[in-house]
This record gives sequence, C-alpha cells and structure tokens, in this order.
Amino acid sequence: MDVFKTKFSALLLLLSALLIIGGCANSSADSLEPSANNQKTEITEPIKKSYYIFDTIVQVKVYDSRITNRHFEEIDELLKRIDTEMSRTNDKSELYNVNANAGIKPVQVSEDTFKVIQKAYDYSKLTEGRFDLAIGPLVSLWNIGNEGAHVPDAGEITKLIPLSQYQQIELNPDNREVFLKEKGMILDLGGIAKGYAADEIAKYLTDNGFHSAIIDLGGNVLALGQKPGGRQWTIGIQDPDLTRGNPIGNLKVQNQTVVTSGIYERFFEENGKYYHHILDSETGYPVDNDLSSVTILTEKSIDADALSTSIFSMGLTRGLEFAEQLDHVEVLFITKDKKVYITSGMEDILTMTNDDYTLMK
Repeated sequence: MDVFKTKFSALLLLLSALLIIGGCANSSADSLEPSANNQKTEITEPIKKSYYIFDTIVQVKVYDSRITNRHFEEIDELLKRIDTEMSRTNDKSELYNVNANAGIKPVQVSEDTFKVIQKAYDYSKLTEGRFDLAIGPLVSLWNIGNEGAHVPDAGEITKLIPLSQYQQIELNPDNREVFLKEKGMILDLGGIAKGYAADEIAKYLTDNGFHSAIIDLGGNVLALGQKPGGRQWTIGIQDPDLTRGNPIGNLKVQNQTVVTSGIYERFFEENGKYYHHILDSETGYPVDNDLSSVTILTEKSIDADALSTSIFSMGLTRGLEFAEQLDHVEVLFITKDKKVYITSGMEDILTMTNDDYTLMK
C-alpha cells in the first residue's frame, strides 16, 4: 500500500489559512505613504506579505515604514507574470506552449522566459546533466509532492529517460525561440525559477528604494541589504531530520542568498523505502547518495537554486571539488550520518548550533 507523507503539511495548511484570511501584510501598511523627503525609514519589525507561486508559499518582509500595499500588489503582479511565463503546469504559460510543441515546431518566448531557459541550459551543460532542465517527463511520471505519488513501472522510466536529456533542446537567441526535438519532451524550470523570482522581487524592492528585506520562497532565502542598525542577517541551516525552525547552524550574510536542496523537502514512502524529489535524468530514479542536504551561499538566487540541485546530485566528493572551482559560491553539505562539510570560504561565516552534527575539518 502506498503511503504519501510530507513533514510540512501542517505548516502549509496553516500558512494557506493565513492567506485565505487576508494575507500577512501588516494592517499599518494600508495607510503608509512614502515620506516627503523619500528618506529610508527603518523599523525593527517587518511589514510583510505572503504569496503563492510554483507550489510554494512566498513571504516578503520589508524593514522600511515607507512600504505600501501598492508595492505589495505590484510584487503580486510580478509573480503572476512569472507564473504565466514559466510554469510547467499552467496551460496558459509560455513554457507550457513550448512543451506542447515538442517535436513539432520552435516556439518564440518572451525575453525573460528565454533568459531563464538559457540559464538553465547553461547549468545543464556546466554540470553535465546533474542539473537538467529537460527532466520534466520524469518529474511528471513520479509526481512526487502530490497525492498518489508512487514508484513507476521500470519500463515507463526507461522509456522516458531519452526524453529527459537537455542535449535534445535547441535554442535560438536571435529570435528567442525554443525547440524540443522529440515529442513528449517537457522542460521543467522548477529547479531555477524560484531563484529567478526571488531575484526579481529583490530588484523591484531595490529599484523602489527599499534596501532591507528578507525574501523567502519555501526555504530559498534572499537577504537584501542589512538588518536595521547595520547588522548582518542570521540565516539558519535546516536540520534535515526535523521540521523547519530547527537549524544545525547559522550563517551571517548580507546582500546574499541561501538556498537548500534536501531529501526532506518532498518525498513519499513505499514498502518501507523513502523516495525524494531530486531525480537523476540518467537513471530515472531519485538521486541515491550519502547526502541529506546541500546549502548554497552566493549572490544571485537563480544561481543558488540551480547549484543546490546539481551539487546535491553530484554527491559529496565531486560536489566539493566542483564547488571549490566556482567564484563567489560557498557550499555546505550535510550527510546522512550527520556530518557537515563546507567549502573553504564558509568557515568564517558558519556558526554550528546543534551538537547532533559534527563539522568535519
């Protein structure tokens, strides 16, 4: 008998209820207007708002009294635009249209959609398929994170592996056209579009004069600027064995993003075995290695999003070697036996807080 499990269902239900009741914007935001001199006005408690995109709850917390409901509404419009461009499941989206024309014809997309597809393709090449934007057929087959998820028939998996290879994608930058060579191919930007959305929210806030904020897309955290008072933000690293809010350590950051991929995020259990959502396009099955999670610290969330998935898929040894070659990127690995490994530049940033985990030198 299939048993679908998620550790965060209660949290999602609670947050969904808050959204239905009226969102998370502070009531004081309704009447706020920019000050006459347009100078930044820091506050100790954030004004915040929650949204929903890519099956993820998004929370934006701004530490500036000049933020208004108009700004939050414009962020909502921004997220809706991204969804109508890049959602795999929204039948009105540009990405859906690209997938619907697989093996038929190239499809022209918007500048933003092409930029994200190009970035995803570049990471697919850079990581030799450890990140693969053509993974969509296997994602749809496994359906992990949704009711009824189960281990597919081995023959079905084998049949879809050739359709889940990024090499079968043709991109035409001059016309912003995307062509999937084989019928049945499906692009999936789920491993990178959340990061793009976080960066776009940060750009919107910065362009509008707000420089102190936390943007959180289901564990994909972007810390904009500094905390009020000029202090660095403290971002916790999730304990893979426990629910959110129980860190194994903290990172001190500013104007940086922290993104984690782990086996605890979305999974199901069948016949006593757990199957997580990070799939291997070569085998067709969830990645099987000694890692529980990988956390990326860098400047752009779109990069961190793609790197967290690909470096997790590489495993500890190859992942460490790969990460050390990247500029302005630090990585933290947590293994299933509760050991923590970090890249060389992470040592002065990380403070361990959980005695159950051992930092390896």
